[in-house]
Order: sequence, then structure tokens, then C-alpha cells
Amino acid sequence: MRGDSEGGIGGWTTSIRRWVDTQAQGAPGGDLDRIDVARALPFLLLHLACLGVFWTGVSPVALAVAAGLYALRMFALTAFYHRYFSHRTFRTSRPMQFVFALAGAACAQRGPLWWAAHHRHHHRHADDALDLHSPMRHGFLWSHMGWFLTPRAFATDMQRVPDLRNFPELRWLDRYDVAVPAVLALGCYALGAALEHYAPGLGTDGPQMLVWGFCISTVALFHATVTINSLAHRYGKRRYDTSDASRNNLWLALLTFGEGWHNNHHFYPGSARQGFRAGEIDITWYGLRLLAAAGLIWDLKPVPAWVLARAKE
Repeated sequence: MRGDSEGGIGGWTTSIRRWVDTQAQGAPGGDLDRIDVARALPFLLLHLACLGVFWTGVSPVALAVAAGLYALRMFALTAFYHRYFSHRTFRTSRPMQFVFALAGAACAQRGPLWWAAHHRHHHRHADDALDLHSPMRHGFLWSHMGWFLTPRAFATDMQRVPDLRNFPELRWLDRYDVAVPAVLALGCYALGAALEHYAPGLGTDGPQMLVWGFCISTVALFHATVTINSLAHRYGKRRYDTSDASRNNLWLALLTFGEGWHNNHHFYPGSARQGFRAGEIDITWYGLRLLAAAGLIWDLKPVPAWVLARAKE
């Protein structure tokens, strides 16, 4: 079930074309639940590129850019890809929707339609036989970083996103999901090169900023995000009785800007707020309140009183 890519040269050629165009025709044959090695190569190379720190070194400005891009993109994932595109927990204008999609696409976690479609599938089948990344059924490694490298998980199920699929700009971002991360990587390199030239005292350059600002920041962002798949269904407290194994976990909530209040979210996914109580730190919720105050978003869906009344503690 878990294995190497099949389908010979044709399968590899198709997988490589899909690095750039996710709708490239032709599909690798064989088991849909195996790891497609050709498709997994960019993921592996991104991790290996982090070893470049042994050559580029580190500087305070590179660390600051890496941390800043982690924070900005984590917010983009949690606020936009998750709470907006997947659950529609607030409203915005079409131009801002596109800006949100661009911000989410910079995370290198596929396009907005793919992300929303898979997440909606997860909520419908959480921890049952059709959940592609349940740690209860598939184990830690598979739920953390195996499932999305398979042919089965690659396609975007447009039937799950009827409210989003009619926007051509979103379909373009979904089809060419490598475009925005590539621009961000080039931007990081250009920033480092510019700082080397105009502010040499900062001790950075293009390669260093590429490694820290893009590679390390992106890898850290990925692994933090998927802890909600692999850890938040195993470790933590269950305030609500749900049909899945979701749990609330403070440490994961801090790491992911509020997503660790996962049992809350699975019991009532329709709220823009996941930390239901005042003491439950939900950085994404605070950011959404600021965007609402600025008039960029509106109609944030609250936590209903009946949901709070159902809590066990």
C-alpha cells in the first residue's frame, strides 16, 4: 500500500509535469495509496535545502525574516485557507478573497480549492475509513506527511467546493500552485542580495536569505500545520463528545495560532473563533477581529450560546 512510484517513464513524466501544472494530463498507474516518488521529490529537496545553513550561516536579519514569514503565512493558512475558504466563517469582497488566496498559496501547501476540498472531506469523514490522514487508522507518519504524496490525495475534488470553483482566479492558483511559492523564494533571494549590497553590516546575502526566509520557514510552517492532523487527534483534552478523536491542546494552539483547540472546532466548525473561552489563546481570531475593525472582512460567525452550554467542563 505504501511504496514507490509505478507506471514507468510515463508515470514519472506526468508527475514531473504536475510540479508546474497540476492538471497535466495522464495519471500514474498502480496503487492510488502509494507514495508517488516523483511527486515527492520537491518536498524532499525542500527539506534537504535547509542543510544549506552549514554553508550560508545565520544572521539576525535572516532569523527575523524567517520568523516573520512563518507568522504571516501561519495566519494566512489558519484565517484564510481554513476559516474562510474551508468553512466560510466570515465574508469579504472578491478582491480581498483573491489577496487571501495569494497569501495562503505562499505557504506552499497547494492551492485554495485543493486545501478547502480536502479539509471539508476530513470533517465529513474524520477518523473513519475514508479519512486520508487519521492517525487513529494510519499512524503518525502517514497522517503527518505521507497521505498528501499519494495519487489519491493529489486531485482537487471540485464537487466539494461549489461555492469557490466558479472563480477563475482561484482555479488558476489551484492549477499553478507552485507559482506563488516560487515568486516568494525568488523574493527572499533578491532581498538578501539587496541587503548584502546596500547594508553589508547586516551580514546576510541571497543564499542565506533563501535558506532561512523560504526553505526553513516553509518547512517549519508545514510541520507545525500538520501536527493538527497527526497530534491533535491523539493528545489533549476532549471538552465535547464528537464522533472523532479530536482534542484540545494548548501547545498546538500556540504553535498554530489557535488551531490546537481542535475538539472545539470539530464540535462546531462554523465559528470564526476556535478558542471558545477567554483563556483559550486564539491568535487567528484576534487577527480576524482587527481585519473586521478595518472593514476588510465582516459577518464573523460567533460561537452560539448552545455550543458553550454543551461543554463538559
